[in-house]
Amino acid sequence: MGIAYWIVAGLAAFAFFGSGLMKLATSRAKLLENKNMGWAADFTAPQIKLIGLAEVLGALGLILPHALSVAEGLAKAAAAGLFLIMLGAANTHRKRKEPFLPPLVLGVLALITFVLK
Repeated sequence: MGIAYWIVAGLAAFAFFGSGLMKLATSRAKLLENKNMGWAADFTAPQIKLIGLAEVLGALGLILPHALSVAEGLAKAAAAGLFLIMLGAANTHRKRKEPFLPPLVLGVLALITFVLK
């Protein structure tokens, strides 16, 4: 496993894990109070929790299969899934006329981990 993979996957996993935990731990009402979380108005509370869970599991999927040398193909699946989630996130932000560069950058990081493995 190359150093480049671990650097990119580590950065992506850190960002996705933190973002996912925030969505899991914070109520929809609390998210709506934050001006940077206007996107939450477009989703129900269970949908937000599902997005958060997908991000946490995707982050773990980028790291654990290679770290444990078990089912390493799951890392590729996790990267593809995270890329698709970020495409959806960028599109949601674009439609709401919000900055869509952050999810796009995270999507590119996920895509790079897909290519590097």
